[in-house]
Amino acid sequence: MLGFWAAGAVVSSRSSEGRLADSESMEHRMSGQENYGLPSKRARRVIRTLATLATLIGVSGCGAPEGASEAPLEAGGPGAGGEAWIGPAPEGEWTGAVEVAPVDGEASFASLTQLTHGGTNAEAYFSAEGDRLIFQSTWAGVSECDQMYTMNLDGSDLQLVSTGQGRTTCGYHYPGQDLLLFSSTHHISDQCPTAPDRSQGYVWGLFGYDVFTRDLMTGEVSQLTDVAGYDAEATISPDGSTIVFTSTRSGDLEIWAMDADGSNPRQLTDDLGYEGGAFFSADGSQIVYRAFHPRNEEELADYENLLSQNLVRGGRLEVFVMSPDGSNKRQVTDNGSSNFAPFFHPSGEQIIFSSNFGDPSGRTFQLYLINVDGTGVRSVTNDGFFSSFPMFSPDGSLLAFSSDRGTEGPGEINVFLAEWRDVSE
Repeated sequence: MLGFWAAGAVVSSRSSEGRLADSESMEHRMSGQENYGLPSKRARRVIRTLATLATLIGVSGCGAPEGASEAPLEAGGPGAGGEAWIGPAPEGEWTGAVEVAPVDGEASFASLTQLTHGGTNAEAYFSAEGDRLIFQSTWAGVSECDQMYTMNLDGSDLQLVSTGQGRTTCGYHYPGQDLLLFSSTHHISDQCPTAPDRSQGYVWGLFGYDVFTRDLMTGEVSQLTDVAGYDAEATISPDGSTIVFTSTRSGDLEIWAMDADGSNPRQLTDDLGYEGGAFFSADGSQIVYRAFHPRNEEELADYENLLSQNLVRGGRLEVFVMSPDGSNKRQVTDNGSSNFAPFFHPSGEQIIFSSNFGDPSGRTFQLYLINVDGTGVRSVTNDGFFSSFPMFSPDGSLLAFSSDRGTEGPGEINVFLAEWRDVSE
């Protein structure tokens, strides 16, 4: 979730104005004498990756491309005679299991499978049973905004589970229920939200998301939040009783909790700055999240000015953990880089996350594993320029993540499934 911070870090490493140049300008610099010392083939790969970050990460809490929505897919009908609702499948061969080889330095991957093929696909999260994934995608000719889909672990039985309208983000499964969670703007407009004005640099819009559910038996879509502003980045506790989400309802970007039916909202964080992307540990005793806290008056003024315009600038993020009631907050990473998309290992003793701290240029984002006390960080992925949004299966045997490895087209990000093995260094 909220991968846009990564794009901000990429941008800041290349421009004092924090502004991402258009693809033609980037290609000119990369292909000429100012090629940053990269061979032409790799330079073209960097261009594709920056284009990917600009589309995947540039706009919302969980990363989504910008543009005007096309006509939505026809929604699936409610089940009849006790049969479950079935969402429609988009036209095209977008999913299917294809085995790929892990590269050197990926000792934790016993095997690796690519599940999506083309487009921008991200945030693939397991059901509580570990047999299905929910994820958001934008595919050419299908939609201009991210829509929410589910599929089996081999890429089969692809179904649209959002409405096909507006922009959606941050899908999740309710544990033990035929119910899905996601955030959407479809109740405001069936079109994609307008892209923010980049005259203030590379900033992102805090669109008017609210949190919704989809009942997989009846097909009913229900709205859980109804407060002006941004309500997104929602996930659920392992026992299914509590939703955590990020909201601007207090006047700042804070983490909130509410009951599974949307009642009893309560604020968990109150530090000035962005806090979000919260996930529970497997036993429900801890919450991991990412945060940007302004360090000086200049950063504070910039943050507050943009927030007043429903905008935020990407950049530095650190990983934190806290108790489910918001107490006992403690910082895990402290490297000054863009560390985001954290998720607990099923043991609760380690956290996997995406970061650019291993690349001095700030352009490359890989997955890392770190102990909860901040020690013992080690790399997990070592391919492509962008790997993020990791989630372990409930039993810890699989890792789902999104990556640009092996892609050819600009803006392409795919979902991968790795057979996980615990290793030590």
